[in-house]
Amino acid sequence: MTWLQNYDPLGNAFLSTTVAALPVVVLLGAIAFFQIRIHFSALLGLAVALAVALFVFKMPLKPALATTAYGAAYGLFPIGWIILNLIFLYQLTVKKGWFEVLRNSLGSFAPDPRVQVILIAFSFGAFFEGAAGFGTPVAVTAAILIQLGFKPLQASGLSLIANTAPVAYGALGTPIIALSGVTGLDLHQLSAMAGRQLPLFSLIVPFWVVWAFAGFRGMLGVWPAALTAGVAFAIPQFLVSNFHGPWLVDIIASMCSMAALGILLKCWRPRDNWTATDAGADAVNGPRTALSARATNGNAPDPAPAAVRDPASSTSRSQVIRAWVP
Repeated sequence: MTWLQNYDPLGNAFLSTTVAALPVVVLLGAIAFFQIRIHFSALLGLAVALAVALFVFKMPLKPALATTAYGAAYGLFPIGWIILNLIFLYQLTVKKGWFEVLRNSLGSFAPDPRVQVILIAFSFGAFFEGAAGFGTPVAVTAAILIQLGFKPLQASGLSLIANTAPVAYGALGTPIIALSGVTGLDLHQLSAMAGRQLPLFSLIVPFWVVWAFAGFRGMLGVWPAALTAGVAFAIPQFLVSNFHGPWLVDIIASMCSMAALGILLKCWRPRDNWTATDAGADAVNGPRTALSARATNGNAPDPAPAAVRDPASSTSRSQVIRAWVP
């Protein structure tokens, strides 16, 4: 059965748009203001969406129920399945203690917090976006930044800003694939067109996220890192999206960006002795382990286990590799 949707059922574009937005408003409002559990909020939003489709847009019952079932199935496979596997790997890494090794290796590799923002929030976050998407890159990279000494709200905001460049190809290209499915447009043409627009933003975002964190002068001190990360991300993003497809764009581009930034940091480090009270003392001082925190408080540190020693001296290369593999 074919049903042709009327996009202005109420005869007023503003009113029709407002009614169409009700499911999203109800979902977010139930979570933010009424603090209803997320799965109940989702069901409530689904009920409102179904009611709007049936009674306002006059969608027939059979296609409405079929669309609901299809949306639930598509949310579970592949979206839910991708997220489930990433959460499993993340929890496995945390339980085995490798997440701390991963975090310390990132912190010691790039001790300047401005470079940490580029490496973790932008490059590393883009990898998580390409592998899973749907909030996981912000959750994981914000957690790493918080453990490196950034304020929670600050870490979350910076991760969200950094996630603007790779999000179109998140979860193995799911947004492009879904857009192709609902519009009938050619998948590779959609991937190529998005890949011609986004590289410009991929060049801007590393500068933008550092500017948001450290200010304009702080950003100027690490412009080589921001430029390197942006260029090394933008070029593969363009090439893969135009000549391969949407599936591996973020994964390949993020790996190129991390590798290029790593090569740069072998021969270059910021020399401006940047400090900024706006970033907070913890973020300015860079990574802090439990040992350094106790020493700062003026207490003589007890003999510390390996988990809280200087990561550069206590973690072997094989341990770092095992932490990065998942």
